[in-house]
Amino acid sequence: MQNIKHDYRLEMSGISKSFGVVSVLKNVNLKVKPGEIHALLGENGAGKSTLIKILSGVHHKDSGKVLLDGQEINPKNTHEGQVLGIKVVFQELSLVNDLSVAENIYLHKLGASKFWMNWKEITQNAQELIDSLGFKIDASATVRDLSIVQKQVVEIAKALSEGTKVLVLDEPTTVFDPTDTKKLIDNLFRLKKEGISIIYISHHLEEIFTVADTITVLRDGVDTGCVATQNTNTDDVIKMMIGRELKDLFPVRNVTIGTSPVLEVKELSAKENMVHNVSFNVKPGEVVGIAGLGGSGRTELAKLIFGAEKKKSGKLILEGKEIKNGTPAQAVANKIGFVSEDRKEEGVFLPLSIKKNISVTNFNFISNKFGFLMPDKEQNNVSSLIDKLKIKTPNSEIEVKNLSGGNQQKVALAKWLSIDSKVIIIDEPTRGVDVGAKIEIYNLINEVAEKGVGVVVISSDMPEIMGIADRILVMHTGTIYGELSKQEFSEENILRYAIGKPLKELSI
Repeated sequence: MQNIKHDYRLEMSGISKSFGVVSVLKNVNLKVKPGEIHALLGENGAGKSTLIKILSGVHHKDSGKVLLDGQEINPKNTHEGQVLGIKVVFQELSLVNDLSVAENIYLHKLGASKFWMNWKEITQNAQELIDSLGFKIDASATVRDLSIVQKQVVEIAKALSEGTKVLVLDEPTTVFDPTDTKKLIDNLFRLKKEGISIIYISHHLEEIFTVADTITVLRDGVDTGCVATQNTNTDDVIKMMIGRELKDLFPVRNVTIGTSPVLEVKELSAKENMVHNVSFNVKPGEVVGIAGLGGSGRTELAKLIFGAEKKKSGKLILEGKEIKNGTPAQAVANKIGFVSEDRKEEGVFLPLSIKKNISVTNFNFISNKFGFLMPDKEQNNVSSLIDKLKIKTPNSEIEVKNLSGGNQQKVALAKWLSIDSKVIIIDEPTRGVDVGAKIEIYNLINEVAEKGVGVVVISSDMPEIMGIADRILVMHTGTIYGELSKQEFSEENILRYAIGKPLKELSI
């Protein structure tokens, strides 16, 4: 009996789940074959994460069956799920920052021996595993010192450390540049050949049509269809996801850009990270995009301007006057906002309510002259932003940790969009956000620009940055290597600058 091969590695049939009176999943079905890459798509809050958490043992289903290689399973916790061979890389990273890369990858083995641990062997095995993925990360390094891209790679390596039958990747490339994304996709094709079943969750539809064999779509907790990728197209998938056709992803910009810069960055260098003599400016109403490969210094530059990294030299000029952003508090006082790419660690306060997260940056606006909060004004401001961003929540008192990843991203944006900023820097604005929500965020960026705010958008998504920016600065090894006007926008031109090649050298 043990040698019988089943058509499906994984079968989830009739899965339903409610939290209190809220029904999250209703009779959902998902079937994945051995050696298949199966895309699981849907808007934020559609039920994707809940379904995966039931599979991995985080949540328990109310009804339905889960079969693995033909045998019914009911993992009571994530450890049981992992023992069965179900490995999940969740959208929110779960590494232990104070341990090494190797210790994180083999965390399940620590303490397994009653006598001693062979640290040399563990580190060597971890290094070989990471090297096999094609990324350069020191297995002995402390996770806290890694970039968010490197942390994502460590999470993937951890999931592949041993005995993987089903690998679930939840938005794995949101922090990856095109080069890193290609490396990951190449690895997925290799794992597919080894017979591993892969469930791939992503809002990047171009990736789905590159990597997936089959697509299952959820909408409002119901599976709206399962289709072979070769038999469908982007428009049909979007219609399955949002229940309507999507005509324009990027809204038309009709913003009058000011003539004098609202912010000037002059020969800015960092003390400890790779930002060297960076100079650029942002005008009122302008959206300036910053592109570049991983490690080019984009995020470090944003943190330097916001006071989260220490400056070595250079100046910041706001509306013609030099300012000192030695700390984030000083930057906020100077009316500069920053939406971090790492929402879990830096973007939101997970244990606090949506209301408190949005209000925390804007006490002056919602307080009277004596410093007392005005509850009605606060609630009106919060409710307005919840409506504008279409944050899926029963009310503003819900803790942010209970929202889906995409809705957490919207709260991170709302927190900074609620203040009267002069400049706002947004790092990966639509990370983990569905197609419909992207449009809402792009519209909001336009609204902010229309108010005369200077907007800086950092994005690894080249179609996105070309769709929303007025001009694009491309970073390479800590400097701005080139600038592209709207007429020069193309993925080819961005990549040329990103790898340090002048356009004229590669022109045909």
